[in-house]
Amino acid sequence: MKKNLRWKVILVIAVIALFIFLAFPPSEKIHLGLDLQGGMHLVLQVVTDDAVNFEVDQGIISLREEFDSENITIESIAKDPDRLGRFTIQGFDLAKEADIRKFLDEYLRDWDYSVRGNAIILTLKSGAEFYLRNQAVIQAHETIENRVDELGLTEPTIQRQGTGDQVIVELPGVEDPDRVKDILKTTALLEFRLVKAGPAPTVEELLEPYEGQVPGDMEMMESDPELMERVSYYLVSNVSEVVGNDLRSARRTTDEWNKPAVSFMLQPDAGKRFENMTAENIGQPLCIILDKRLVEVANIRERIPSTSSTIIHGNFTMEQAENISMMLRAGAMPASIKYLEDRTIGPSLGADSVRRGLISIVAALILVMIFMVFYYRLAGVNAVSALILNIVILMGALAYFGAHLTLPGIAGIILTVGMAVDANVLVFERIREELAQGKSALSSISSGFSRAFRTILDANVTTIIAAIFLFQFGTGPLRGFAITLIIGISASMFTAVFVSRLMFDLTYSRRKKIGKLSI
Repeated sequence: MKKNLRWKVILVIAVIALFIFLAFPPSEKIHLGLDLQGGMHLVLQVVTDDAVNFEVDQGIISLREEFDSENITIESIAKDPDRLGRFTIQGFDLAKEADIRKFLDEYLRDWDYSVRGNAIILTLKSGAEFYLRNQAVIQAHETIENRVDELGLTEPTIQRQGTGDQVIVELPGVEDPDRVKDILKTTALLEFRLVKAGPAPTVEELLEPYEGQVPGDMEMMESDPELMERVSYYLVSNVSEVVGNDLRSARRTTDEWNKPAVSFMLQPDAGKRFENMTAENIGQPLCIILDKRLVEVANIRERIPSTSSTIIHGNFTMEQAENISMMLRAGAMPASIKYLEDRTIGPSLGADSVRRGLISIVAALILVMIFMVFYYRLAGVNAVSALILNIVILMGALAYFGAHLTLPGIAGIILTVGMAVDANVLVFERIREELAQGKSALSSISSGFSRAFRTILDANVTTIIAAIFLFQFGTGPLRGFAITLIIGISASMFTAVFVSRLMFDLTYSRRKKIGKLSI
């Protein structure tokens, strides 16, 4: 055997051994996608308006703290109900205008403001608003990942759809879809707000002292009938003193009546803020709001130290308390979530898809092999050998990269089989043309591969480019199709050109007569 052929044979054997090792055993190494294993496919939309509202709340809290420290008196600070990202300071002392402007310029640089008499209107800058919305989607993506990890689900796929406000979640093998959907959708936004009025049995009675209107710096809330003893209505501050992002830890516990409850501790800064707020409002009612639901109202009996834990009471079941504590640990969503698409695939349907997919692959392989051997004889055996190696490389690569095999991915494998054989057909027909001109076997083989290579390369590269775009902008099963197509076509360049040529060289390197080339 010639020296240059020897190293090629060693290389091919090494490649075969490597990819067999990577793919074996396939039942453990090849991960099935959602459509083959069964599970959930969700498309979630992040309501980024909530993140802008939260930023407004933080701006109002900062101003109040600064005004208190500088002894600046104002009548009110209220959000603009008609314009998102805007609030108004009413009734400030005109003599303090310079101090207020200085603070706004120094600490609220993301806000534009205008002064109209003794009122200041603040509007969030467009660049800052865009940043907040984008960060809300990024943080929601991270929070969803944390919650999925807390659930202990394996092989999840969580990705942002382009640069928009949508997140795609695929969870193979989910056993309790309803619980998972509730946990993923729940914002787990915990808020502490001071109660201004209530409780009242009706809205009319609650708003009677305010001429039937909700004041601008307040918000009306209804108690959660599932978690509180009766339905009541309250007027609460429209600004949250502490929110869920300030949490340091949370866990399920029991209260003094041995009922399920949720215990949590705050971050140091938030704990200090909470301590100051309770110290300044002893005797006043404080409400706890979870995902815009009022779950508890209690009077502040004493200052609550920043290092102490706080308990959320409510008519929780054990599972509800566990779910709430888990979501609080994983982190609150920066904004609420909407379901745009919800598909659940049962395991039986997935098993049927696997069976049909395997039948399709085997049938395609058998038919292609029969045709190639029948039409090209010994050269067809060459093509079949290269084709089997192509499948081995494809399976090993899928296992190595941890890619999921989906139903469209199976279609990609079948398409890869066709394209790999197509490359062999181009080469064999070129060789036939050279033989018809009376050239020797080795010369015909060399010319056939050389002349067909450019066509094969062009066809495969353009297909790979299309598959890359499909992978980049596609979702779920479509990405599985793109992955198998990219790997399969790349492998076919190696098997149909390099391996097939090597097999010809090994077979015909010592044969000089044309008749000896069976094609």
